Amino acid sequence: MTSTALLTDHYELTMVQAALAAGSAHRRSVFELFPRRLPDGRRYGVVAGVQRALDAVERFRFDDHVLAVLREHAVVDEPTLEWLSSYSFSGDIHGYPEGEVYLPYSPLMTVESTFAEGVLLETLLLSILNHDSAIASAASRMTTAAGSRPCIEMGSRRTHEEAAVAAARAAYVAGFATTSNLAARERYGVPTAGTSAHSFTLLHDSEREAFTAQVSSLGRGTSLLVDTYDVAEAVRMGVEVAGTDLGAVRIDSGDLGVLAQQVRELLDSLGAFRTRIIVTSDLDEFAIAGLAAAPVDGYGVGTSLVTGSGHPTCGFVYKLVAREGDDGTLVSVAKKSKDKISIGGRKYALRRRDARGVAEAEVVGIGEPPVNDGDDRDLLVPLVLGGKVVGREDLATVRERHQRSRAELPMAARQLSKGEPVIPTLHVPAQEG
Repeated sequence: MTSTALLTDHYELTMVQAALAAGSAHRRSVFELFPRRLPDGRRYGVVAGVQRALDAVERFRFDDHVLAVLREHAVVDEPTLEWLSSYSFSGDIHGYPEGEVYLPYSPLMTVESTFAEGVLLETLLLSILNHDSAIASAASRMTTAAGSRPCIEMGSRRTHEEAAVAAARAAYVAGFATTSNLAARERYGVPTAGTSAHSFTLLHDSEREAFTAQVSSLGRGTSLLVDTYDVAEAVRMGVEVAGTDLGAVRIDSGDLGVLAQQVRELLDSLGAFRTRIIVTSDLDEFAIAGLAAAPVDGYGVGTSLVTGSGHPTCGFVYKLVAREGDDGTLVSVAKKSKDKISIGGRKYALRRRDARGVAEAEVVGIGEPPVNDGDDRDLLVPLVLGGKVVGREDLATVRERHQRSRAELPMAARQLSKGEPVIPTLHVPAQEG
């Protein structure tokens, strides 16, 4: 089991060293991971990466190799290395379950532990959730625009090789049907799909020879790439080779809407009524929405998806919001810097809904849970209790949650134009006495 302890920032370890020396490292503390705002113009975000984060917390150990690296580079002193050698997170983590929708100031994760145990998880949790949630948020907009037509994730060659695996998983959480990435299938069970690229056609002496080879090997249900040379000629040839049972044709260039219409008419004239049309070529949610009236049966999305469609991170932060006071009770603490304000206190959250089940507000209680009026839905669930992971879920459960969570939002959530968050976030302070 490979340690994740070096997937962090230098200053987190030096803070632990100083806190150990000062005697404050073991103060009970509450950290909160949250967004101050949504990416510009977005109506909602999607939580993703929770299961990956839980796996990473379990593997956050300072084994002999990690300790040797820290010692060799004099990152921290020997007493700190001694403390780190027995590190194992023993606190509690509550948070929004994966696939859930989030809004500004949603308390996405609450980490309760000693200061030293909790502060070390900051970079690890932020790096996973910022990336995966950015991809899932973009993917949700794309699958909303696509409606019932499937979206295929195919962005592996446009990002770091490990980010590609995480992106494929996050896209699946938000409704993508398949991925081209085989590691995502092996690690997470994400369905994969793929047939051929232009190089396969160019390899052969003729397009007919290439199509014949592909159909002979992969069957008539395969998808033929038809824009290497002349699209119309390729479609005719594909039907001649595979027959009217040809599975699909893929268009990867040109005016996709116009070409799709022409190809549909041509396929129908040839009797290939069930042959699907898949389009690719630098698609994003806006291009997908623009093809809504075109006879398209599916979309392949790459670059835009794996870069968050213009927002490659969610801007999540991880802040200390409460710590143990001299009398043993929790004291709220908060950052007051201009434009970077945090709100002190342990948080609880629910989604306020009307009698029809439509979301009206994100209600965040400070210090105690807000009152549920009967139609509302609690958002925080236990993820880690006493250092033990208790919040594991399978991908099917996560995908279903996202569909339900997105469906309860007001209709404005489906709009791709820039706007304010689809529902407001309301903070409710604890009642006195």
